Amino acid sequence: MLSHLIARLSRLRAPATIGAVFGVLVTLLAGPLAAPAAADSYTPIAGAGSTWAENAVDEWRRAVNQYGMRISYAGTGSSDGRRQFLSGTVDFAVSDIPFQTHPTDGSAAERPGAGSYAYMPIVAGGTVFMYHLTVNGKRVTNLRLSGDVVTKIFTGVVKTWDDPVIKADNPGVQLPHRTIVPVVRSDGSGSTAQFTMWMANQHKSLWQAYCGRVGRSGACGQTSYYPTVTGMIAQSGDLGVAGYVAQNYGEGAIGYVNYSYALNAHYPVAKVLNHAGYYTEPTPQNVAVSLLKARINTNKSSADYLTQQLDGVYNDSDKRNYPLSSYSYMILPLKVQGTFTKAKGKTLGAFSYYFMCQGQQSAPQLGYSPLPINLVKAGFEQIRRIPGVAAKNINVQGCNNPTFTANGRNKLAETAPYPAACDKKGAAPCGTGSGGAQSGTGGTGGTSGSTGGSASG
Repeated sequence: MLSHLIARLSRLRAPATIGAVFGVLVTLLAGPLAAPAAADSYTPIAGAGSTWAENAVDEWRRAVNQYGMRISYAGTGSSDGRRQFLSGTVDFAVSDIPFQTHPTDGSAAERPGAGSYAYMPIVAGGTVFMYHLTVNGKRVTNLRLSGDVVTKIFTGVVKTWDDPVIKADNPGVQLPHRTIVPVVRSDGSGSTAQFTMWMANQHKSLWQAYCGRVGRSGACGQTSYYPTVTGMIAQSGDLGVAGYVAQNYGEGAIGYVNYSYALNAHYPVAKVLNHAGYYTEPTPQNVAVSLLKARINTNKSSADYLTQQLDGVYNDSDKRNYPLSSYSYMILPLKVQGTFTKAKGKTLGAFSYYFMCQGQQSAPQLGYSPLPINLVKAGFEQIRRIPGVAAKNINVQGCNNPTFTANGRNKLAETAPYPAACDKKGAAPCGTGSGGAQSGTGGTGGTSGSTGGSASG
């Protein structure tokens, strides 16, 4: 077996990822739960959509190369992913929100054919506010923001970093008199939809007032297309937003991205105030706790089966809660249509079995939170519906998913640490950094953080 392992590792394309190496070990040691044998033949498939989930999808598709699966994925935004799925130009889509059959933002309604698709949650995580701020040449890495302040920043009400409302969130921290540059998405984005849905739900008057100023009328709820005003920067994809914030010219900028992008860039994120009065960030454990309060549609006859309703997450009073936690979905084809064939269904099914089981093991290192047992089980049922799939009977307890124990308990939520006293509202911020700058020391009284950080969070 050792010689076999060495031979398999030698065939991994450099740079070999931890996930790929771990995938080899799982294949050799996990027996019937392992991913497909490399001898199987697979037809290449293509998908498009969410950049929020893209870092996870990319890790998984690289990992299954060793089994002969060729998966291409274009992170073009959730809106474009859904559009391409409807037009039949991709075999699957990834989206952070369901099809918008009754949009409230004035966009055209999306009309998927009944019985032609299914939703499958694939990974959990948090939408964060990555920022670039220095004081006396040292990076601030321990910024904290309450929800109304975040909303005021992204609606142009709060314009400078030394505004009294930001100071109130950060007692004792020296903040510069520098213009805030909000960085938003230029493309149709699930990240934007999740962020604006939270603002519309939790800070309705501020969001509606902003909608009025930019000429949007009506309900003014969530939107995938951020309405901009002068002073904002719009970038394509989470990578574009993170890239702008991280550049030298990004000083003073703050943008919303998936947590994984801040980790990869070694940049801090603003800890967000929850309803328990603590400032938190979306660690895998905090996300696991938060999503216990997500209400999942369990009606199998519903077109929205397995989609999420997040009011309970927003309002959770657990001290560990991160309010902007959510799931991302894969949209699976249930009919042969467009470019999708049964031969491609075999590949899509094998790929889906991989990331719903083994692939979840790499989620925490990437900055995501693995799925809980109920969604993994439901995911297995959805995979069986793919035309051409080679259906499997997998014992979910053997997935070695970091979220749950063999008997189904949510160990990630059960063992999630409570926030430190310095994370409580009114206390001086903790001295440690956040996000991808967690090894830095935070700024209190002008002694702000170093540039060091851990990409693994």
